[in-house]
Amino acid sequence: GRGFAFQRKQKIKRQYRKLLRKGRKDHSQQEDQFADVYPEHLKHLYLAEEEMLKKRRRPPGGSVLPEEKLDKGVDTCTFCYRSLTTAGKFRKKTSNQKAKEEYEKIKAERARKKEEAEKRKQQREAAQQLYKQRKMEAYKILCKKTKRGQPNLNLQVEFLLQKIQQNT
Repeated sequence: GRGFAFQRKQKIKRQYRKLLRKGRKDHSQQEDQFADVYPEHLKHLYLAEEEMLKKRRRPPGGSVLPEEKLDKGVDTCTFCYRSLTTAGKFRKKTSNQKAKEEYEKIKAERARKKEEAEKRKQQREAAQQLYKQRKMEAYKILCKKTKRGQPNLNLQVEFLLQKIQQNT
């Protein structure tokens, strides 16, 4: 039946599920914090994969040219503004510039999503307000009483008639 032993069993199940839920939350946070920590028996696989990714990222001709090589052909005179700006257009982007651009893209995307969420929230609130208003009007009509305290059936029938006409 459902005696003492059954209740104790249910309590233990609830505690176990609670621990599992907490474990999932803690586990996901730990993965974010310690992304570079690998299990000992799989460490060699992860390291090999990282090396392959590093080789792919490098350009085939070697490393990126330093800025001194790019500036050799440019006149560094302060009066030659045009030559400095045109040379700047052809330079390769540094990792910091790429990171800034990526950050700006992410920031813009987040702002767009935030605006959409705000818009949806306002629409939902407006719809709820309209729903509450209609519900209140219907409640007032249906709760009207006569002088003697009886329900006003004429108003109720009219309300039902309006509802049927609106649906068709």
